[in-house]
Amino acid sequence: MKIAIAGSSGRMGRMLIEAVLASGDLRLHGALDVASSPLLGQDAGAFLGRQTGVPITADLDTALAGADALIDFTRPEGTMVHLQACERLGVKAVIGTTGFSDAQKAQVAAHAQRIALVMAPNMSVGVNVVLRLLDVAARALSQGYDIEVIEAHHRHKVDAPSGTALKMGEVLATALGRDLKDCAVYAREGHTGERDPSTIGFATVRGGDIVGDHTVLFAGTGERIEITHRSNSRAGYAQGSLRAARFLAQRASGLYGMEDVLGL
Repeated sequence: MKIAIAGSSGRMGRMLIEAVLASGDLRLHGALDVASSPLLGQDAGAFLGRQTGVPITADLDTALAGADALIDFTRPEGTMVHLQACERLGVKAVIGTTGFSDAQKAQVAAHAQRIALVMAPNMSVGVNVVLRLLDVAARALSQGYDIEVIEAHHRHKVDAPSGTALKMGEVLATALGRDLKDCAVYAREGHTGERDPSTIGFATVRGGDIVGDHTVLFAGTGERIEITHRSNSRAGYAQGSLRAARFLAQRASGLYGMEDVLGL
């Protein structure tokens, strides 16, 4: 498969480029970045000391024409523009971007009627296994346990709670027969009163270079159960993204999640 990478000079973009170059069945086809990037025109593999023949460009047609799939971990506004070009050029997409509005999610679903997309707030195989564990745990611990989601990320992350934390909350709420919009508590300050047992709380930490830590706490009487996933590098996200791209090879259209990719 011929793969294009969005945000190619960023931390995640570089990890994706390295993963594609190390794979035996994928080929780097395009490398996108913003028009203000000082790296435009440089070889996409230069940071690895390699010459790939793929220059970093801000031109969508240059990066996407002829590609089989785009992998995009950028910002919602940029991803929406990229998807318009993908639909026009018949390019499939793996979307790891988070922070979409409901309206933007609806636009993504509309694109999926014509091209195949995998969209997930976290591409890590381990995180998606944890989501399944949370479903099981929430159903078993639906009575007598308070549920809190705690997440930590690097200082540069611009959305909070993280997309992964929100997905965890959605899984928990669904397992409990609730709507996350009605039961989520995102901040506590001052005299809050006693905790409402029907709520799902969120706590956010931002600092340093934390790649991504997520813990769901089930706090009962006399015991605590914690389900935790910690990312030590972005390599897990990259490998999951490549699995998602391979999954799309046999799909013409449709919106899929990592649960589909992993057969969960």
